[in-house]
Amino acid sequence: MSGSILIIDDEKDMLALLKRILTEESEHEVITETNPVAALELFKEKPFHLVITDLKMPKMDGIKVLETVKKINPDISVVILTAFATIDTAVEAIRKGAYDYITKPFRRERILLTVEKVMNWQEMLRENLSLRRALAEKQVSPPMVGSATVMKELIERIRQVAPTTATVLVTGASGTGKELVARAIHQHSLRAAKKFVTVNCTAIPEQVIESELFGHLKGSFTGAWKDKRGLVEEANEGTLFLDEIGDLNPNMQTKLLRLLQEGEYKPVGSVNTRKADIRFIAATNHNLKADISDKKFREDLFYRLNVIQIETPLLKERKHDIPLLSYHFLRKYAEANRKDIHEISPEAIQALLARDYPGNIRELENIIERGVIFCRSKTLTLKDLHLDSEGESLYPNLSEETAAISFKDAKEKMIGLFHRQYIMALLRESGGNISKAAETAGIQRQYLHRLMKEAGIEADQFKQRQE
Repeated sequence: MSGSILIIDDEKDMLALLKRILTEESEHEVITETNPVAALELFKEKPFHLVITDLKMPKMDGIKVLETVKKINPDISVVILTAFATIDTAVEAIRKGAYDYITKPFRRERILLTVEKVMNWQEMLRENLSLRRALAEKQVSPPMVGSATVMKELIERIRQVAPTTATVLVTGASGTGKELVARAIHQHSLRAAKKFVTVNCTAIPEQVIESELFGHLKGSFTGAWKDKRGLVEEANEGTLFLDEIGDLNPNMQTKLLRLLQEGEYKPVGSVNTRKADIRFIAATNHNLKADISDKKFREDLFYRLNVIQIETPLLKERKHDIPLLSYHFLRKYAEANRKDIHEISPEAIQALLARDYPGNIRELENIIERGVIFCRSKTLTLKDLHLDSEGESLYPNLSEETAAISFKDAKEKMIGLFHRQYIMALLRESGGNISKAAETAGIQRQYLHRLMKEAGIEADQFKQRQE
């Protein structure tokens, strides 16, 4: 991995030499400073992965630099440069938290090897921090919200499936929480301490998805200027979540089948096979059996994925959960926007219960988030939701709300409104045909699909209107 390095030494020639060595052999960002006091001020303002400091300097010695850096950020690695005569002091620096020391004169290879080890260590620290956060979230927040009968059945199925090694296919309409189900399975599995890695098969262009999944070797294609780890390698010993698997192109379906069957894959440009120990969870809003009949999806891959199937219910099938979900999203976005909102008015709850939600839970979440943005009291009201007579979520006239929100928030929300209204108009015109709508708009189908997902728009609602 590449990183950011701060080098401190009162000798300018030494700084120039170290910077040349590290920038010639790597992609690291290297910043040098002769004044330790100025360097520490810079350290407070900018994140670094590594600090290399000389031990003997006139204004502040390396031990003091080490102690100050560790007070600011205990996880930062510090390497001490020292003459052989002061090696005892360098060893003392190790006891105080330095990662390593290097004696002068040093060999080029020694510097490069130490920096490589530090960067690997920093990457491991970040992975461990991410793991601790994930485990903390698992302990303090329930993975699923709902008390309706269909949700109780779903949660019980997750509990049964999670401890096994079986591949799971999660099906359901857009916005019903398929990724949430996948994460819940991982969090309750024997692999919970390992990574959960998501692959969005729709968002990644066909030309690069093989490289994203399997990685590539330097020089394997134009632009491959260094080796790259793929998401499969990143997910090793953990869980790989293949979101929107129904959009995967036929060539990748074949290569994915090999990975599922044999646990083997090849990075792009490599002749050597690598092994992967992965739990697979896939999700789709497609009817894969229909896609198989239309020769769009491999039947053998379907049966590899469909060992256990879990279907996420539509929000209209669990309307009993709407108040519970609404308060869940209210707490989430009130905290995110630093607003003191604790209640939802009875009229607002009734209006929310009366909706059909073609966009499912994501649509409800969007409505609550918007309501929180425009709410001026401690209670979210019907007026804050801005629902028209057809139940469609609208933003108010911006001139009436400029006192309630910042310019940045207003701009983001109006752009979101444009996306939603424009996409809905496209889909009405195309009868729910996403490919045709994307062609009309002059954008990639994958990009339109992502915008639809963000806005909580389901193409099927427009197909029904055409019939």
